[in-house]
Amino acid sequence: MLFDSHAHLNDEQFAKDRAEVIQRAHEEMGVSRILNVGFNRETITATLELAETYDWIYAAVGWHPVDAIDCQPEDLDWIESLADHPKVVAIGEMGLDYHWDKSPKRIQENLFRQQIRLARELNMPIIIHNRKADQDVIRILREEKAEEIGGVMHCFGGDWDTAEQCLKMNFMIGLGGPVTFKNAQLPKEIAKRVPLDRLLVETDCPYLAPHPYRGKRNESGYVRLVAEAIAELRGVSLEEIAQRTYENACRLFRIGMA
Repeated sequence: MLFDSHAHLNDEQFAKDRAEVIQRAHEEMGVSRILNVGFNRETITATLELAETYDWIYAAVGWHPVDAIDCQPEDLDWIESLADHPKVVAIGEMGLDYHWDKSPKRIQENLFRQQIRLARELNMPIIIHNRKADQDVIRILREEKAEEIGGVMHCFGGDWDTAEQCLKMNFMIGLGGPVTFKNAQLPKEIAKRVPLDRLLVETDCPYLAPHPYRGKRNESGYVRLVAEAIAELRGVSLEEIAQRTYENACRLFRIGMA
């Protein structure tokens, strides 16, 4: 039982074989559930279609910081209305991205705050995208009282001090492909130290494929390789990591265990 807690199966990289990729994850790699994430107009629509097609795929809806400059007030109204959809279980991904620098920091921050406030009104967990913005992300989460709803630090890439601050604010830590990379010491340290009841596994497919597929298209089924790497680092079985992270995702996103 594996739960890929962050995927983008709607991406155009899956245009030719999407159904096969999904079937392979479910039937061959033991992925019981997937959370697919929509982060702008196009991907939110596609994400909802996937969730409505497969009973074991769920949806998160939000607005990515890279696209913050394109977000209009009616888009946030739309996201709010989608919270009533039976397969929508989280708001996001949202946050700050200082790497691509496609949207001004001021606009990113304003949209980040708006989405946290919306999630608090809806009482829904949030999914955080953070790239090269640790201090500002932590500050905004604190100022907006995000601990009241919690969520997940998606594809966490920070140090242990940052992880501890996130854990204290009621957030889980999501780890993906980088934990399998040979010289990725920070993700490996996090994988060994995060309490098992606060850990999620993810792929972020089609991005960040784990070893031995690094540099190639990632697939949801490869979340198994992430779980295997964490199990080895912690000296426990794959079954334990799979079960615990599955339970954690179900608890965070309020999905029944069956």
